[in-house]
Amino acid sequence: MAIALFFLLHWHLSVFCQTFFLHRYGAHSQFTMSPGWQRFFYLLTYVSQGASFLHPRAYAILHRMHHAYSDTERDPHSPVFQRNLLGMMWRTKHRYDDFAYGRVQPDPRFAYATPSWPFVDRLSQSWLLRITWVLGYTLFYWKFATQPWMWALLPLHFIMGPIHGAIVNWCGHRYGYRNFETTDVSRNTFPIEFITWGELFQNNHHRYAMSPKFSVRRFELDPTWYVIRGLVWLGVIQLSDRAVKAVYPEPSQVELNPDEPGAEPAAAE
Repeated sequence: MAIALFFLLHWHLSVFCQTFFLHRYGAHSQFTMSPGWQRFFYLLTYVSQGASFLHPRAYAILHRMHHAYSDTERDPHSPVFQRNLLGMMWRTKHRYDDFAYGRVQPDPRFAYATPSWPFVDRLSQSWLLRITWVLGYTLFYWKFATQPWMWALLPLHFIMGPIHGAIVNWCGHRYGYRNFETTDVSRNTFPIEFITWGELFQNNHHRYAMSPKFSVRRFELDPTWYVIRGLVWLGVIQLSDRAVKAVYPEPSQVELNPDEPGAEPAAAE
């Protein structure tokens, strides 16, 4: 029981921080927060992802490139040009490392206004601390694992952040349905999007990139959007003007794919 709870906590907290802080905040600036809250969520992201912490600046640059070049040869992680999932992950790693370690200077249009905390970034890139995280996970399993099969989960903790990114970028551009006709092959991978806190509504997101609400249809559920609404109500974050317009477009602007069942947008919440 302890191993299952630990794995589920690590999985969900890590993917929440990725979609809330790295993606919707860091890459898209869909909402703002005070410097103090930014550091809180920065640190929470580091603690939750641990050994596989994703550098916010590098993540934002790659993701902005992904939107600009989605499913073309210049896309840093598209399954259209990769034979398998591992090949896509390996290519993404090299592009990510270029920006995380400052080996390559990105196009300025992809590197603006990204969250930064040099102290945490240096910690996250220390191999000594990465090994410390790995040892911590291993010691927890040594203490609480009661069945041999449980040890198969241990390696997933080491690369939790990249695993989430790979699932989203692979499945979200290969499997599922399309609400909107877009220039890429993005899809909504229902019903497994709940394991990524709404990240697998990729077709919706590529149509309304500035919307912090990734769900569109009545049956679609984006858990992170409800957290965002709660944090807005508490005054922790504030939606940007562009995000508000993207969340609540005029009904005439929402043109769902008529070939898909239930082609009806959700009511504004």
